[in-house]
Amino acid sequence: MVEYWNHNTAYHPWIIGKVSGMRAPDVLDVGCGEGLLLQRLAPLCATVTGIEPDPGAAERASARLMHTPNASVTRSDFLAFDAGDRLFDVITFVAALHHMDTRSSLAKARALLRPGGKLLIVGLAANRTFTDWMLSAFALPWVRLGSMLHRESRDIGVPTAESTESVADIRAIARESLPGAQLRRGLYYRYLLSWTKPTAEADGAVADPPR
Repeated sequence: MVEYWNHNTAYHPWIIGKVSGMRAPDVLDVGCGEGLLLQRLAPLCATVTGIEPDPGAAERASARLMHTPNASVTRSDFLAFDAGDRLFDVITFVAALHHMDTRSSLAKARALLRPGGKLLIVGLAANRTFTDWMLSAFALPWVRLGSMLHRESRDIGVPTAESTESVADIRAIARESLPGAQLRRGLYYRYLLSWTKPTAEADGAVADPPR
């Protein structure tokens, strides 16, 4: 199956760069779409697991990965996903978090990460403030240039949705749910959030790694 470029796959190198320094991690991609990120991560990982609620996208992801022995795809939404006793070294969301409840999804992701594991999110946020709108307007020429140069594939046949939470909303939720998380705005109307699970969590107390 062919590769392609769009405003989401533009950030695959950011994720791959974070994963490439790890030793054979187990990765969970939430809302994996038709599986391109899983395909790109598989050579770096012990296992790559995708979950995708849309039946058509999940079927295409399974077809893309049918000859990748360390990859699997499950049709499920995240909150219904049963991982059994499995934990993961990396959990990714690429343009998926805004399809679900943010707080409960971040809480579940935290629970499914091994200590020291990484949560990597490429997310969409709504424009709510003057600053949001101004930054989006400033980015527009660069967004259009990137889309033209990379011959953007706009519609790859996966469900889309509008975000209802702003960057400030996401930052506030992350501050509560993921102490120490790093969030920054990206190009293509995306934000990037990364968080490393503390290596020691006991009795509800969180020991964050030094930064």
